[in-house]
Amino acid sequence: MPVTIKSSHEIELMRVSCRNLAVLHEELAKMIRPGISTLEIDREAARIIKSFGCVSSFLNYNGYPGHLCVSVNEEVVHGIPKAERILREGDIVSLDAGMIYRGYHSDAARTWAVGSVDEDCLKLMAAAEECFRRGILKARAGLHLHDISEAINACADEHGYGVVHELCGHGIGRELHEPPQIPNNRQKTRGILLRPGMTLAIEPMITMGSREVRWMPDKWTVVTKDGKPAAHYENTVLITEGEPEILTVRQVR
Repeated sequence: MPVTIKSSHEIELMRVSCRNLAVLHEELAKMIRPGISTLEIDREAARIIKSFGCVSSFLNYNGYPGHLCVSVNEEVVHGIPKAERILREGDIVSLDAGMIYRGYHSDAARTWAVGSVDEDCLKLMAAAEECFRRGILKARAGLHLHDISEAINACADEHGYGVVHELCGHGIGRELHEPPQIPNNRQKTRGILLRPGMTLAIEPMITMGSREVRWMPDKWTVVTKDGKPAAHYENTVLITEGEPEILTVRQVR
């Protein structure tokens, strides 16, 4: 499947999906507190997604059982919501969600503090967002895909954090995962030329310790091998003739 260039009509549909997703994240963030289960968060996500007339991009995707992914502490991504998984004071939790509006997907992730967390975790969370911000400086027509990867990796290196190699960002549109794959670690080549109309889910996943990860027996949840925390920050981004447009925000900036 080739990298798709979205028409103006397709981009408008994606904007709606993405703005709805931004509201979802804002509402779910209000729920993050000690004592809540990850399943409760998932159920509220399901309600909000339905209220928009959308459906979850994640539910039943390759058999995934949740409406979103809720990943706690050493869980990098794909944490399955469960009634017995209770958030505790000092945890950090990543919410990764997507929804489909009239056939078009959106995808975004945020990492939040649960109550009061230690300074090291706050720095990790801030660095994940900074890695994204540095990456999208290179998300411009005329530059190359792996320029984004290089910028993300360089930012993580500056902060002394690991970058997960086994997981990456991706194109997005009529499918949740479209070409191209977007590594977060530096590559030997510059990758494809970026063109206006490309829509990309750019998502740094960084670790406080080693970058090494493993899959849990549920075949979904990815955790750090050393058990140290990880942070995840993602937005759906449109390549334009000028500045990249972050679609998964309530007010486009």
